Order: sequence, then C-alpha cells, then structure tokens
Amino acid sequence: MKGKVGSISSASRQNRGIDSVVESGGLFGVWNHPNANQMAYFGLHALQHRGQTSAGIVTSDGENFKSHRGYGLLNHVFSSVEKLDNLVGQSAIGQVRSATQADQADDSNIQPLLFHFNNQSISISHNGNLTEALSLRDKLENDGAVFSSNSAAELLIHLLRRAKADSFQEAFELSLKQLKGGFNFCLLTNEGLYGAVDRNGFRPLIVGQFANGAYLLASETCVLSSIGANYVTELSAGEYVVIKDEGYQIFQYAEDIQISVEPMEFIYFSRPDSDIAGVNVHAARKRMGDRLAKEHPAPTADIVIGVPNSSLSAASGYAEAHGLPYEIGLIKHQYIGRTFIQPTQALREQGVKYKLSAVESLIKDREIVLVDDSIVRGTTVKHLIKMLRDSGAKAIHLRIASPPIRFPNYYGVNTTHTSELFAANYTTAELNELFGSDSLGFLSVDGLVESIALPFVDTPNRGISLDAYTGIYPADIGDYREEFESSLTALQKNILKGECCDV
Repeated sequence: MKGKVGSISSASRQNRGIDSVVESGGLFGVWNHPNANQMAYFGLHALQHRGQTSAGIVTSDGENFKSHRGYGLLNHVFSSVEKLDNLVGQSAIGQVRSATQADQADDSNIQPLLFHFNNQSISISHNGNLTEALSLRDKLENDGAVFSSNSAAELLIHLLRRAKADSFQEAFELSLKQLKGGFNFCLLTNEGLYGAVDRNGFRPLIVGQFANGAYLLASETCVLSSIGANYVTELSAGEYVVIKDEGYQIFQYAEDIQISVEPMEFIYFSRPDSDIAGVNVHAARKRMGDRLAKEHPAPTADIVIGVPNSSLSAASGYAEAHGLPYEIGLIKHQYIGRTFIQPTQALREQGVKYKLSAVESLIKDREIVLVDDSIVRGTTVKHLIKMLRDSGAKAIHLRIASPPIRFPNYYGVNTTHTSELFAANYTTAELNELFGSDSLGFLSVDGLVESIALPFVDTPNRGISLDAYTGIYPADIGDYREEFESSLTALQKNILKGECCDV
C-alpha cells in the first residue's frame, strides 16, 4: 500500500534526531556456529571500511543474550580478549557504523540494540534511512509507545510488538510492509536470525555458509574469504530471510518493488573485492575509468594518478584506455579514517591534510590526470590540487569517475541536505575554476549505468538509482519532501526541467 503522510520540518528532524547517516554501516550475523563471537568479530573487521564511529556485537546461546558495544574502531571497542570471550553463544549479530556528531552524544544509538520482553529477547541492527521515520514515530508515540533511542531500528521493534500476528515471522513481515525508504535489517531472536532488504534493494545483504553448515548474513561478499565461508545468495528488493537450525528460507514481503542499487556502493563504499548482484566492484570501477577516458580524454597528459583508495581501480582503467602510465603519485597515510564519513566539515578538512601526501619526484614538471571517484562536499579535491601544484605539477586534469552529485540522498547516504553538495550550485566549468584545475570532466550518467552493467536490463536505469544525479527518486522521500522542494537551487531546478547538459 502506497500511503503518504505529512512532512516534518528540517528543524524538527534535527531536534528529534532520527538516525539517517548509516550508509557506511556494515551488518553481520551468524547462526549456529560454536565460535559465533569470533566469526562476528572477524566479519565486522572485514567491514570496517563501512563504519568507523562505533561497533558492537550481541551473542545468544538460545536463552541468554550478551552484548558489548562502544565508540571507536572495532579493535578499540574490543580492546581485550576478555571483552570478546564474555560474548558466549552460538549465534551473533554485529555492526560497524558511522554517525552524525549529534548522534555521538548519545550512546543509546550504538547498535546492535538489545530488547528484553516477557516472552522473548530481540537484538537488532540496521543501515539505511527510513524516509517516513518521523511520521511513523509520531504515530507510535501518540499510540503510547516510549522510545529509548533515536535509532530508526527501534521503530521496527515497536511495530513488531504491536503487530496482530500468530508468529514472530508473520509480525516481522507485517512490520516490514509499513516501512518506506532504504534499509537493511539484521535481527537475532532466541529462535532464529532474520535479515531484510527494502523494496528497492539499495544496498546488498548476502547469505553465506560455513563448512560446518552454519549460516551468516553480511553487507558485502568480501567478508566470506576472511572467515572461510562460501557465498549462498544475495537478497533482492523486497525480500527477507529466516535462518534457523534446519536451514534458511527467503520470502517476498512486498510486490511494489523496483530494483535501484545505490551506485555509491560501486563508486565508493564497497571494497573492490566485493561482488554486488554478480558484478565485481573493482571490474566496474575499471570500466568507469575506461569510459571516462573515452568521454574526457587528456591528450597532453604525461601520467595518470588516482586518489587512494577507492579511485585506484578507475584510475588504472583510465590509464589503460588512454595508453598513459599509471603511477602511485599520492600516498595515503594508514590508520586515517575516511573523510567523507567524518561527522563535521572541520574534521573532514583536518583529515584531508593528514591522510595524503604527494610523491614530488613523479609530479614535478608533468601534466597530471588526477582521477577521483566522486565529489560530494569538495573538501578533498581542493586540497589535492593545491598539493599537486605545490609539488610542481605543470597541469592538472581532474577526472571524476561518477556524474556530479547534485541532489540529496534520502535512502542512507549522509548527504540529506542540498547545502552539503558542492555541485548543486555550479556547472562543470564553474567547478573547474573553483577547484583550480586545468580541466574537469565527469563520467556521464549513461556511462555510469553502462560501466556498472548490472544484469537487470529490463528495469529502469538497469537497476541503478540515479537520484543523486537527476533528482528523480525511485522511492517516495516522505518526510523530506517539503525540505527538498523548498531548498532547490537554480541549477537543480534546471536539471529537473531537463535544461542542464551537465547530467
């Protein structure tokens, strides 16, 4: 059922604090493994790139639940062997996550959340963003619900407990039907492990299996090799999975589906050794670089360099297509977190200064093609161009292996406001001047879709969500509609009218 409720102002959203900055969260679950705590730890370690603000693991022995979570990287939260050893049980779920600055002031939002009821215990973790979370929370509070956190995950718990159903699975399915937006859920109960994907399948959730028969859920396939498990399947849009001792079953809870994979999974978030819908991330990035070279060549360039780490595959594809040397011209300092998912602009800018340095002997007196994966706030690229100028670069041809991000994302990427998007106000020519590059070229929207090359040839945009580039949203943006329409820039309005050639 399509329903729509009234919008809630951005001021109200900010004050109420429903969690919306969790795209870079990583989920993991395991059922019926004798070393569930260790498998969860190593699984989350393989997903650390998806979230660096907090981490947590909850385990169960079928009756008792144990939990440990905190702020920081996984190895900081589990700084001693005892903290992990105390998590006894043969089943577990866990999460690594990034958060807003305001969210970090309240540790009740660190996941997985754990709830104890008179007839069962439920642990839950999620990533994504519910686009009608505030409206739904208002409705539940008016009906007497009391919330203990600002996490959208708790909304599902309230729906579950209020559902008029004969079984937990039926309650789970009825509750999922009421949710809108982008989300993945992982739930652990006394009886089973559950996973769910939204109606658009914005981000992956895969099922794997260990040699001993135990099953797992994970946000990326890169987890599998690190813990010695095999790929079983990937949940598709509008599906949920139930894992119990006898095996797993997948069910469809929604009919109104439209596969719309978030392209930032290929462009930035996922590890290059992961596969999404059967497409390898590294291979897709190389194709993006190849297509970018054809769309925006740099005939006088001497070398190609990529911005570590997520741009390196695209840079190598660009170099091969152009017949240019691919060099490691920028060095990333290890143990520095991703600047894109830092919670404040000041921290992002500080992170850029310390995380990269240029190899001057390669840069000096050369024309450089600098390949970056995307431009969101423009923080990194401005500093990099200045760094390359200071290192003696003769010319800098900036090439971006994705289209310009000009519209907010409301399904879980932390760009929910137009004001955060540098390209929302400027054409490509204006951005080139502002960045100080000698030329600037973005991958086209068609180039992105064809480079990722998902197998869903009969679905819109071949199964890719293009909302950030076109302003056309595959799922209702609900509570965000009023803010979106009131904050449109002149350039955004022109794009929506089809009057801008940059997209």
